[in-house]
Amino acid sequence: MNKNLLIAGLLLFLSQVSLLAQTHQLLPQPKTLIAAEGHWTLDPGTVLVAESASARKSALLFSGLLETKTGFELPVLMQAPAHGSLIVLEESMVADNPEAYTLEVSGDGVIIRGADRGLFYGLQSLFQLVEMQGSNAVVPQVEIADAPAFGYRGIMLDVSRHFFSTAQVKKMLDLMSQLKFNTLHWHLTDDQGWRLEIKKYPKLTEIGAWRDSTIIGQYYDYQPFIYDNEKHGGYYTQEEAREIVRYAAERKITVIPEIELPGHSSAVLAAYPEFGSFEITEGTAKGTIAAENEKGEPLNHEISKQVPGYWGVHYNIYGPTPAAFSFLEDVLTEVMDIFPSEYIHIGGDEVPKDHWKTSAIAQKVIKKEKLEDEHELQSYFIQRIEAFLNENGRQIIGWDEILEGGLAPNATVMSWRGEQGGIDAAKMGHDVIMTPNSHLYFDHYQAEDKTTEPLAIGGFLPLEKVYSYSPVPEALSEEEAAHVLGVQANLWTEYIPTNQKMEYFLFPRALALAEVAWKTKEDKDYQSFLRDRLPARLLSLEKQGVFFRIPEAIVDISREPESGRQLIHIQPLVEGAKVYYTVDGHKADQTARLYTGPVLAPIPGKDQESLVLRYVTVTPGGRSSNEFHVPIE
Repeated sequence: MNKNLLIAGLLLFLSQVSLLAQTHQLLPQPKTLIAAEGHWTLDPGTVLVAESASARKSALLFSGLLETKTGFELPVLMQAPAHGSLIVLEESMVADNPEAYTLEVSGDGVIIRGADRGLFYGLQSLFQLVEMQGSNAVVPQVEIADAPAFGYRGIMLDVSRHFFSTAQVKKMLDLMSQLKFNTLHWHLTDDQGWRLEIKKYPKLTEIGAWRDSTIIGQYYDYQPFIYDNEKHGGYYTQEEAREIVRYAAERKITVIPEIELPGHSSAVLAAYPEFGSFEITEGTAKGTIAAENEKGEPLNHEISKQVPGYWGVHYNIYGPTPAAFSFLEDVLTEVMDIFPSEYIHIGGDEVPKDHWKTSAIAQKVIKKEKLEDEHELQSYFIQRIEAFLNENGRQIIGWDEILEGGLAPNATVMSWRGEQGGIDAAKMGHDVIMTPNSHLYFDHYQAEDKTTEPLAIGGFLPLEKVYSYSPVPEALSEEEAAHVLGVQANLWTEYIPTNQKMEYFLFPRALALAEVAWKTKEDKDYQSFLRDRLPARLLSLEKQGVFFRIPEAIVDISREPESGRQLIHIQPLVEGAKVYYTVDGHKADQTARLYTGPVLAPIPGKDQESLVLRYVTVTPGGRSSNEFHVPIE
């Protein structure tokens, strides 16, 4: 056989093997995928065909995204030309699910079928399938039928503790859309900052959006220290918030705003102390100090005119007064005008009742409304807000503390203190979103050795634990399980002041969450996720300028049959990355030995019982991981 023909045939075979392998790199992994031999070539002459206005918007977004990978955009037409290479979007419901889609790639082109959201998700899968081979863009021939396991797939971003620009929020929305998330829960208010312009109450942003310093440690077990002695703050104008909503909607993401009440209200009360639980005389609240905090210190009823710069649960909360309810209705009216989402999140968590216990105003309401105690007063407070929102065609979501004292009639519960709140709410017939802090709090550390990681609030949440989560608790019957709408991770930002750190804590854990939210428990496979899909997606994130945490490599240690010595295999989890290692006790960095294949471990010295493999992963972009350690027995 001609040598050149042999080489050409081998290259063709290898390219087909590469393309077939890549079909298994789609993340989240599709419900069904049938791969065939061969590929389709996408070139600057390819045309996107989309008839409806919404399909054309999705096609234009895809074309812009494709340019980042291929260097060229595709024209979008309403009707297919007589000849040429086509990507056709056919808008029709698939499997009675508005988010389902089918994707067929043949030698003639691409056909994606689905409703509005389904077409968008089909295009996201197509983008992941596109592979550059030299200057050519090729796509493996596949047939995909796909739909999500859960209708709610969310990430919560806390912008109260640290403010993030609209540009960074948009970047986060771009990344979420590629992973088929459909909800951004936007935590806009808390004790440490109010982040949304409310035109009727300008002091919310003039005063409530700024703090003079940020102190870490006062609420926790370790010694307090100044983390940031600079003024911190910021807020979104109503036009900026509308732009975020519009931008998200184009990417099939709903933005749910959170306006905390009745607790986590210090920033509000710094601006408008008259909405608290006590009468105000020259800035001081009248009341009897009759309670202590968890440290045994007397509670101070003085209303601060400053936004607090330290974390923890604060005792200043809204009073159950006509003025406070009127204020909140005014605020929520403006919020509803900005955010068209069905849901408005009202918080309802971590509400210390101490001020209500000593407030004549609060006690008068308890007596008048024939309430049992302050817990029922909280339920009364939330039910009044729910009634107002329901009258305006909206529904409330609250953290699981809203169960205390009796649940509001139509509320959806977000279960964060483990799963029990969600279980209780589902058994009562309420819809539930599972977001337990045990598995889905992305502000937790990503390594057991916390000294190797950036400062975090605490806890330990590795990638595998995120992936292991199943949103439907086993304690629920089939009928009760139908109330579990989906799953959400929460990114609280007390210890996350920068864009880079935000991305570091989100990724790669958000990749694991994408499969938790999209796939059933039975369809998940962590080893396949690690080996087959994660590496390509991390490389893609790097190309998009995302500062993700570089995860530990897969290290397999086996016994070499002939010598009986340990044989070390290392697979980095970023595609194209290099690994540098030592086994002699020296530090591993880019001056160490480059891993090129399985390594025979040396025989330990006479005073050693074991060796330690030390290694770093260096990405194609030149970023180095932490130094990781693996004992070799």
